[in-house]
Amino acid sequence: MKHIIPLITLLTLASCGSGETASDASGNFETTEVIVFAQASGQLLELHADEGATLAAGDRAGLIDTTDGYLQKQILLAQRASIAAQAPVLAAQLEVQRQQLRNIETDAARLQNLYRDNAATQKQLDDVAGAVAIAKRQMAVTASQRDALDSQLATVDSQIAQIDHNITKCRITNPLAGTVLVKYAEAGELVAPGKPLYKIGDLSRMILTVYVSEKQLSAIGIGRPAEALFDAPAGDSLRRRSGIVSWISDKAEFTPKIIQTRDERVNLVYAVKIAVPNPDGALKIGMPGEALFH
Repeated sequence: MKHIIPLITLLTLASCGSGETASDASGNFETTEVIVFAQASGQLLELHADEGATLAAGDRAGLIDTTDGYLQKQILLAQRASIAAQAPVLAAQLEVQRQQLRNIETDAARLQNLYRDNAATQKQLDDVAGAVAIAKRQMAVTASQRDALDSQLATVDSQIAQIDHNITKCRITNPLAGTVLVKYAEAGELVAPGKPLYKIGDLSRMILTVYVSEKQLSAIGIGRPAEALFDAPAGDSLRRRSGIVSWISDKAEFTPKIIQTRDERVNLVYAVKIAVPNPDGALKIGMPGEALFH
């Protein structure tokens, strides 16, 4: 570190001597990066994520073989059709039993009237009452069979929904609009859940992370404007780009070795992130930059 400080100090003095505005802090540019993982097992049939390619959020980036899921779904659909075919039979059976019960109840009412007129015996009343009870039990059994059928259909439907969900996982959907930074897999490979496929980053909006001292912190606020300074393509001048302070650490940390604050190096600093638009792609990941707070 004894060799780093004098070098940065000389560069800062040279910059000030050339008429450029001294920066308040320095750091490096980064961006939002997302690693896309496989969520299903099988052969990777296609992967449209070449390094440098631009993908929009929601784009289909690849496909994992769905043959096993498709065949399992066909089996379940056949089972469902077989179960569902029993529903009309049970419904018709229940309607017949309901009509039989109405007929028996009508006979029971007639026998009750005859019994009051001493034209029917107690045994006849008991027999018809037993027939009513049997008919009701038969209807209850049929109704329970229908409920069991509905339960079986619900179970199969849940299994089909699970298969559909697994098939959806085989379709690799790009989650973030940006540029493919690294490609980890190729079409034809066997993949499993958790295997990284590619890394994508949003290069249209870069983040400059700098570290400031406690004295500088009071003049910085989230949402306030700031300027990012970075090297021009040719020459020693610095380019400027307006940004917004998007995050300020709520905890102090030890000064990174490569960071030089506006004042002397201090033991504790606060990390600050500045969101900077990058419409022309001039800002790159890892590029050094400087910050100027208003």
